[in-house]
Amino acid sequence: MSLSPAEVWKRLLDRARQELPDQTFQAWLEPTEALSIEGSTIFVGAPDQFTADWNDSKHAELLSSYAPIVLGHPLNVAFRVHEERKKRSQMDFFVAPPAAPPKPLHPQNGTSSPPLSERYTFDLFVIGKSNELAAAAAHAVSQAPGRVYNPLFIYGDTGLGKTHLMQAVAHETLQRNPASRVTYVGTEQFMNELISSIMDRTGSDFRRRYRETDLLLIDDVHFLKGRKETTQEEFFHTFNALYEAGRQIVLTSDRPPSEIAGLEARLVSRFQWGMVADIGLPDFEHRVAILKLIAEHVRSNVRELEGSIIKLLAYASLKHKDITVDVAREALRDKLRAIEGLEPDNSTTLTILTIQQAVAKEWGVTVDGLRSKTRTKNLTTPRQIAMYLTREILATQLVEIGNAFGGRDHSTVIHSLEKVQESMNTDPQLKLRINRIRGMLETFNFRPPPRVESIGVS
Repeated sequence: MSLSPAEVWKRLLDRARQELPDQTFQAWLEPTEALSIEGSTIFVGAPDQFTADWNDSKHAELLSSYAPIVLGHPLNVAFRVHEERKKRSQMDFFVAPPAAPPKPLHPQNGTSSPPLSERYTFDLFVIGKSNELAAAAAHAVSQAPGRVYNPLFIYGDTGLGKTHLMQAVAHETLQRNPASRVTYVGTEQFMNELISSIMDRTGSDFRRRYRETDLLLIDDVHFLKGRKETTQEEFFHTFNALYEAGRQIVLTSDRPPSEIAGLEARLVSRFQWGMVADIGLPDFEHRVAILKLIAEHVRSNVRELEGSIIKLLAYASLKHKDITVDVAREALRDKLRAIEGLEPDNSTTLTILTIQQAVAKEWGVTVDGLRSKTRTKNLTTPRQIAMYLTREILATQLVEIGNAFGGRDHSTVIHSLEKVQESMNTDPQLKLRINRIRGMLETFNFRPPPRVESIGVS
């Protein structure tokens, strides 16, 4: 008896629920539903393109790996926008009662000074490992304000994108419902308006402005530290009024709530009610790899180096892409010589591609298979061996190995290297097979590059 798409998807979701954090599961997988099974692929509907793309990049491979366990056979998972969902209310997939219709947008109650920047949208926000949790939470909030992650508290150092994400929530909210009342201010402005309202005896107008908004965005709440009791008292009551009315609050800070000195405990507690997400600095290894790529191939002068970096930044911004080694190759392809390991050349130099071809031939698979996201055993084993040989023979950086094998992260590469080493210790036949390929590869006329990083696998 064959299972329906809904039954298959339920089995995969039940397994995913055991593996993924509750907040991740609820925000990204609960709003989905099975559409159809075509061949060896189950197509799953998502409420919008962002959710479909996110799930494809973050969860599809993991969910596919569960299929042999819960279904007894392989099955690929692919996400796409559910057309029927697009015709419904954009918030109904959170299964919450509909909110009362918002009041018309008035200039004094709508998007506040300072105005929203047209550049601070989700489309123009570059997602990387250092900010993906904050980006995911912000997007989830924009899909259903007041329903998930309320408040959303984003913290991190200056210049990392906190304000960008905050305003992106506002843009998305207004795009979905132009009548939404959005109030965006800095903490200093909030305090100044409070003081003015006390002096002018316009407290009721002040409270109405902040407590009747649909979306309150307040930047830099760490400036509340050490302020007079009156300021924190008003902030506390404003927070409570909005929260109890089911209206969304988004806050930013340069530190987590628990580290804001002089902040009342009751405010610290409320700031932690929803989602506290940090934005960190870009990964060091990745930054070094990109700069090393440019430095190796742009050899004329300092001005050309500077120009190459500026060109890379502009290219990544225009293409709405995170800055990776692959993006650097795209942006600077007119300056870079042939990159070892990704394109064949006419020299006898040993490259990653040569290693991939040798391993693929030995195991009866294709190079494309080694670079793919497929995780079946007939591809996983030779892929890990090819990574191991690349590291051992060429001393290639972990991030470069990951890029050459389908964009895998460095933790996956490390796991592969360790797995091969363990297998060689317990399987003499495999060890002989790998050493035979290694001996053949080392007959190439090449000079291996020096190891440039301290991260290694023993």
